Amino acid sequence: MGTHAQIGPLTQRPGKVVAVHLAYASRAAQRGRRPAAPSYFLKPASSLAASGGVAERPAGTELLAFEGEVALVVGEPARNVTVEEAWDHVAAVTAANDLGVYDLRWADKGSNVRSKGRDGYTPVGPGLIDARAVDPAGLRVRTWVNGELVQEDTTGPDALLFPFAQIVADLSQHLTLERGDVILTGTPAGSSVVVPGDVVEVEVDAPAAPGAPTSGRLVTTVTQGEVPFTDVGAGPRVDDTQRAEAWGSREAAGLEAPFELTEELAATLRRTPVAGLSAQLRKRGLDHAVIEGVLPLAPGTTLVGRARTLRFVPYRADLFAAHGGGYNAQKRVFDTVGPGEVIVIEARGEPGAATLGDVLALRAQVRGAAGVVTDGRVRDSEAVAATGLPVFAAGPHPAVLGRRHVPWDTDVAVACGGATVLPGDVVVGDADGVVVVPPHLVAEVAQAALEQEEQDEWVARQVAQGHGIDGLFPPDEEWQARYRASRGDA
Repeated sequence: MGTHAQIGPLTQRPGKVVAVHLAYASRAAQRGRRPAAPSYFLKPASSLAASGGVAERPAGTELLAFEGEVALVVGEPARNVTVEEAWDHVAAVTAANDLGVYDLRWADKGSNVRSKGRDGYTPVGPGLIDARAVDPAGLRVRTWVNGELVQEDTTGPDALLFPFAQIVADLSQHLTLERGDVILTGTPAGSSVVVPGDVVEVEVDAPAAPGAPTSGRLVTTVTQGEVPFTDVGAGPRVDDTQRAEAWGSREAAGLEAPFELTEELAATLRRTPVAGLSAQLRKRGLDHAVIEGVLPLAPGTTLVGRARTLRFVPYRADLFAAHGGGYNAQKRVFDTVGPGEVIVIEARGEPGAATLGDVLALRAQVRGAAGVVTDGRVRDSEAVAATGLPVFAAGPHPAVLGRRHVPWDTDVAVACGGATVLPGDVVVGDADGVVVVPPHLVAEVAQAALEQEEQDEWVARQVAQGHGIDGLFPPDEEWQARYRASRGDA
């Protein structure tokens, strides 16, 4: 075997290497998603390497990332085993580094064949820990880059989303785990980018077990590849989203911090008329930012927040049977909406059924939601208004959503009242209706709208004093000069 084909401490070449996408709570918090069940991908056995080897960053790429992990080595074959039986099928534990090139993720769509399948991208070792000698919930994984500790987590119940026994049992119901197979159990927070010359070390140990067994430090040195990709298949492609995920955050990647709707900015928007925001957006070429046909249920209601989205599709009996009952998309978004967020519902302007009622409105209100906007109808409208939750809708309707709708998806682009709304867009409402503002324009259009409002109020005072509209509304150069003089501007 060549250097990259070595299998370190493994006693036989694995038939397969199975890796978990996301398994640690710390990593899930970093990524902003928490899966309900484990998901997996396969790595080729040719990616295995021993301690002391190298991992090559391919020519033309920039985002090679390390992932320190606990690796399980299968002993007895496992097929349809229970969670209680699963650990008996694990022979050993060791350290692994699940390396990957984020520049190639775009083409993999979760399979990670290109990004994580390269030679040398699954170093394991250097030693094995007897699985019988340790508690699977009592392990620790640590990673160092150039001698600096960058990852440290345990396998305790508060650390892992899915205990190792659950992972083994789940995999065994889909495929036979054979003697020597390797399972990579996911990485905690702290994974980041390495560059040629960096040295990555990973260690797995059991500090509380007798003798504190350890895998020893798994050492991998990053080198620079010289062979460029050709045009026979997908090549590298990178954007700021991939940079942020590879480095661990936008700040670590040297990118601008993500938009934050601060209390100060939200307060400014509450003072800014929706009509003024709409006018400013039109001046910037955004002619379809108004959510048509929606008004507040309660007079005097205003609304400011970041969009969470919910999409309904037209009722169809078989689809409703599959998606409409139980913990459906509608219930999920109302149950997870956060403080300052506005649930925006695409209901296609359907007048024949409601899209929410008082119980869901109360749930959103208790969770601190900033409000709800729907281009459909609202059931129990008086009770909904009484919750105090700002709700903008096309009006009331007594029928439940199953009459015309199927709750379909959340946190996707939606079309509400003729306006496209993306998750994270800023939504502002008042007595005139609701407008959607792209985050990067919020501060700019809010300031411009307030300045325009101040000028409009001055113009209104001139009209009240008897001045004619011609030349004043909108102000021509002469009236503009008078306005500036009234403000004391030079």
